[in-house]
Amino acid sequence: MKILIIQDYLRSGGTERQTVLLANAFVAAGHAATLLTFRPGGALAGTVAPTVTRLALQPFDTHLDWFAPGFTRALELLRADVILCMGRMANGYGWFIVNRMQDRWPDTVVIATMRTGKPLPWPYRRSLRSGRHIIANSAAARSVLVQEHDLPADKITVIHNPLVFPPEPGTGDAAPASRERLRTLHGAGAQTVVLLNVAMFRPEKNQRELITTAAGLPSDLDWQLWLAGDGPARTACAQLAHRLGVARRVKFLGFQADPVAPYAAADLAVHASTSESLSNFLIEAQSHGLPAVAYEAQGIGECFLPGDTGAVIPRGQPAAFCAAILRYARADAACRNRAREFARTTFAAPRQVQAHLDLFARLTKV
Repeated sequence: MKILIIQDYLRSGGTERQTVLLANAFVAAGHAATLLTFRPGGALAGTVAPTVTRLALQPFDTHLDWFAPGFTRALELLRADVILCMGRMANGYGWFIVNRMQDRWPDTVVIATMRTGKPLPWPYRRSLRSGRHIIANSAAARSVLVQEHDLPADKITVIHNPLVFPPEPGTGDAAPASRERLRTLHGAGAQTVVLLNVAMFRPEKNQRELITTAAGLPSDLDWQLWLAGDGPARTACAQLAHRLGVARRVKFLGFQADPVAPYAAADLAVHASTSESLSNFLIEAQSHGLPAVAYEAQGIGECFLPGDTGAVIPRGQPAAFCAAILRYARADAACRNRAREFARTTFAAPRQVQAHLDLFARLTKV
């Protein structure tokens, strides 16, 4: 099967990591996969397997996510059986692809994806209606498409995000020496409660609220908040931590090409994003045995077992968020094992990749 995956740019976001994982896995499964991006380069460019055909439309990076010169010619040259649109910009081109190709290659299947909690611009909405099928990465996202956008339920398949950074099979908690090295580096002692968030620093990821909420924790609690990632909102978050007097407790870890070490060293995953469909960070944290406390957003309740391995807190209730931190920060081994088992079973990469391939085969008859 010839599979074309379209993504505007390989920045360090969750959708981009999913794009690379799928492209690499499709080739490993014996299919011809091409990854087409509008912009060249990107933080994740080096993670694309050499066996994946890589094509960038811009001859140099114009920093314009929507600019796709030579797009039609590339589609004609590649002649894929399946075209999978990943991300908001790529999905905005879905309707154009259908219009250009439906007469020439009617058997080519164009699949849109719903992986966002943000409002959908009109080109995206048009593509959702034009494409042959839609993959939603959560049941909550599927419900939005059906209830708010009046799309037929039988046109939408839910396939959860596969784990990008799963622990090695059969492993439990990290070895004490490995865990302690990173904690010692950041001044976290044996009794320090380390709260972790891994996300790009963009306004909708809302690390500001995590800082503000953590600042309200009991004064006698020894805590640190580790924020892994980079992006335009990082400077403002650092300034906020200084203003609130918690700068020494809030650690900015920077972009993590592989965040396994912070997962292993932390005690609890915390998340305050206002726009989600399914959080890669929360499912990865669970797979490493971290309970989670998160503010309510689309798809958050599907990332863990609320009331068992974590808590979903209504927005605007920082006191409840702090109370949940105190409850789950010292979770016992049984709770951590349930989190680990739930994530590794529900979001196992081989299972989710095969679900994509089974859907492609059904739609194309290839």
